[in-house]
Amino acid sequence: MKFETLPEYDKDLKQLLKKFRTLNTDLQDVKKVLMVRPDAQPPFSFKIDGLGISSCVIKIKKIASDSFKGKGNNSGFRLIYAYFQEEQRIVFVELYHKGVKDNEDRQRILKNFK
Repeated sequence: MKFETLPEYDKDLKQLLKKFRTLNTDLQDVKKVLMVRPDAQPPFSFKIDGLGISSCVIKIKKIASDSFKGKGNNSGFRLIYAYFQEEQRIVFVELYHKGVKDNEDRQRILKNFK
């Protein structure tokens, strides 16, 4: 499996790393899971419908982090990625903290994959 990132994702990650030092390690764990099961796995991840594009865009909910130990349900990251099965490629689109932002940036997805 090949992993790629969008420049906007890189900015998201850089900002979050300032506050959440374990994020790179947490994302390595996510990549290990995606190597084995890259498609949507409800209830922890699901395909984002209603975009009107052919690309398979998936949202991972509840990414556990060592930075959140004992913080409760409102903690966690969300990761949006596009999965290209034929090419065995994943493109990370967006990363955000659940407490700061409610939903994915659909405009970013459409701009990059339409």
